[in-house]
Amino acid sequence: MGETTADVRRDIELTRERMSTTLAQLEQKLNVVQVVRDHPWPAIALAFGAGVALSASGADVKSAAVTVGATKGASSRVGSVLDDLVANLMTGVSAALNERVDGWVTELKDAIGAPRARGATPVRSSGTTSGMTSGNYGVGPTTSPIANTPVERAD
Repeated sequence: MGETTADVRRDIELTRERMSTTLAQLEQKLNVVQVVRDHPWPAIALAFGAGVALSASGADVKSAAVTVGATKGASSRVGSVLDDLVANLMTGVSAALNERVDGWVTELKDAIGAPRARGATPVRSSGTTSGMTSGNYGVGPTTSPIANTPVERAD
């Protein structure tokens, strides 16, 4: 008479199991990383051959020519905008860096008890007075600690 419901369910379960096993085997065969690990020399030879074939086809030269042709008119406008953008960015970064270094130098001078440079104005950084904008860091004191007499420099 035929199959019972239990027989059909068992057949379905066996089919699922076979399909899962087959898919796992296909995934293992298509796993490029594993294939390269298992057979490194043939993989290197294949990569080398593909590179030679690609370079002989001239596809890279054709692609570069098309790219240059497509961007020919836009390059001057984009270039000037990028130049301005980079110039403004570098100016801002330079100013911030100079302010930070001046602050560090002033903090270091305060820590070691060195006198502050003449004409220096305190600079606020991160909400605290942390530096002086003298630009004279690294040149030594301008007055002698003895009787506050000026120090002669060989500038």
